[in-house]
Amino acid sequence: MTPVSSAVRVPTDVPLVLERCRALVRPALVEAVGRLHPWVGEMAAYSFGWCEVGGAPATATGGKGVRQALAVLGAEAVGAPGRAGVPAAVAVELVHTFSLLHDDIMDGDAARRRRPAVWKAYGTGPAVLAGDALFALAVETLAATEEGAAAVRVLSVALGDLVHGQAEDLLFAARPWTGPERVRPAEYRVMAEHKTGALLGSAAALGALLGGGPPPVVSALDRVGRRLGLAFQIVDDVLGIWGDPDVTGKPVHGDLRERKKTFPVLAALDSPSSAARRLAVLLKSGGDPREAAELVEAAGGRVAALDEARAHIAAAEAALADVSSEGGAADELRALSAYLVRRDL
Repeated sequence: MTPVSSAVRVPTDVPLVLERCRALVRPALVEAVGRLHPWVGEMAAYSFGWCEVGGAPATATGGKGVRQALAVLGAEAVGAPGRAGVPAAVAVELVHTFSLLHDDIMDGDAARRRRPAVWKAYGTGPAVLAGDALFALAVETLAATEEGAAAVRVLSVALGDLVHGQAEDLLFAARPWTGPERVRPAEYRVMAEHKTGALLGSAAALGALLGGGPPPVVSALDRVGRRLGLAFQIVDDVLGIWGDPDVTGKPVHGDLRERKKTFPVLAALDSPSSAARRLAVLLKSGGDPREAAELVEAAGGRVAALDEARAHIAAAEAALADVSSEGGAADELRALSAYLVRRDL
């Protein structure tokens, strides 16, 4: 698969940065979840990969901890110790997990990270309750900080954007593949910035805010996170069609099999090529996902998606120029951005 940028060399220590940030945040995250009702707390722990149904310790892996790292690095970027960003990391991780619990129900996704989704393991009602509890816990976590009111406002804006993006994503499913009502790539960008970028932006911004950063730097880091979120989502779309199932945990051509309107597909349909016309016919008839993947590539969808990801990384780099970082945090943010976009490609 064509890399996002063959000129970018990803430092081998980026996984260590992620691990450092996870290790810093984990005790506070565990402590926060421990304040929940025991049953609700078990569902939360299951969603984080810490336990199995019933509470037995689990060997399942959680996510990479990207949002946690952005919060910690956001604090370090304004000269504060990483621990200053821990409440931000906890709050954003709780909100992210809350959104996944509810997304899986809305999308009917029965599995996450190779395990039954929470709603399949515990039931729909309990999963909704667990998601609500995580959301409330996130607000409580930020409200308890010295900058509580300002921090909750930042999170509230991100939550509003997240809901906006999720609403658009759900509506996209009902729109046609062709014609004046079809979903355009520009609409997808707006949806992805809201649904994915807003929370990454708030992670970096909240870390800087709790670290005592000035408003211009807080805003710059919000822009960095939002652009990274867009690039991250678009690369996820590429992996959802062409990624290695052994690496991604998703079936090959899975997004096409589920008829998702992802960026590579929408970009391909915007092409004036014969491959785009054949792709439109195939999608409307529910044809073979393997053939659809070939047509998306032939119509330029994969190249367009990777070009789009490059553009958002460049925009994140430009925003980082407004951050006068101490201790190399901005360099770690740059390395993290390259690492995230190149993952598994």
